[in-house]
Amino acid sequence: MDYKITLLPLSFVLLAFLSQAVLAHKTGTKTSPFEFLKHLQGCHKGDKLKDIHKLKKYLEQFGYLSYKNPKNVSDDFDDVLEQALKVYQHNYHLNVSGFLDSETVSSMTTPRCGVADIVNGTNWMRVRNNHHHHRGHNSFHTTAHYSFFPGNLRWPSNQYSLTYGFRAGTPAAAMQAVDRAFRTWQTNTHFRFSRASDYGNANLKISFERREHGDGAAFDGPGGTIAHAFAPTRGWFHYDAEESWSVGPRPGTFDLETVALHEIGHLLGLGHSQVRGAIMWPSIQAGTTMHGLHNDDIQGIRALYRV
Repeated sequence: MDYKITLLPLSFVLLAFLSQAVLAHKTGTKTSPFEFLKHLQGCHKGDKLKDIHKLKKYLEQFGYLSYKNPKNVSDDFDDVLEQALKVYQHNYHLNVSGFLDSETVSSMTTPRCGVADIVNGTNWMRVRNNHHHHRGHNSFHTTAHYSFFPGNLRWPSNQYSLTYGFRAGTPAAAMQAVDRAFRTWQTNTHFRFSRASDYGNANLKISFERREHGDGAAFDGPGGTIAHAFAPTRGWFHYDAEESWSVGPRPGTFDLETVALHEIGHLLGLGHSQVRGAIMWPSIQAGTTMHGLHNDDIQGIRALYRV
């Protein structure tokens, strides 16, 4: 079953107030905010090209660079940019060349979660943790690729039963897709989730938002970043209302349940994973679905909560 709602022209004042609470399907030819990267393909250290400053801002947005004064970012491909690009390429299993090759452009232009890969200088995706797991009389050793927020932020032990709520006006099909995602996480963790009728008092608050929406992490229109969520215990999970959303696989759309599985992982304290098949991998291709958790996701949540 496919599900999408076309946002009607805002010719009525009422719709202006409802615009953040509906699924939007924008038609037309607007390009992705990451489209500029295609014109930079092949650039490398020593180049000075228009829009290299946008590449720097892209890498800054996801934690690979930090500028004290973003207004003064230049179009010079310098040593710092080369190093940041190498870290990105390492995280995404690309050839670590330090120049913008076609595979790197393809990776960077893929729609993705808005949560940064590196926070406060901590490269979540590069750290590999070795864990020794015990199950009855058997034990096994594994190299994990999951990550946590800096400080290992998590819900306290007296809050393992969490409620979640939807902003008024959220379509029923979207709520049902998120319900299924919460059930999947509940099946694989010690958490218990229940849908609350009171959005304001829910532990976890889910809504469709657009552009700047008051949380310090503005969306960028169709394509680009498609959703984001915050670490415990803030509890906010936002879909970008300007994306094309569906229930199930449909070309050119993003599956609500798949994206919910990823963002719920953030709500519980997981960062991004280096495992391409994990639900916590940062990017997603339109038209694809994943309705289960990867072993890396499950190992990660169990390690975070020591269960």
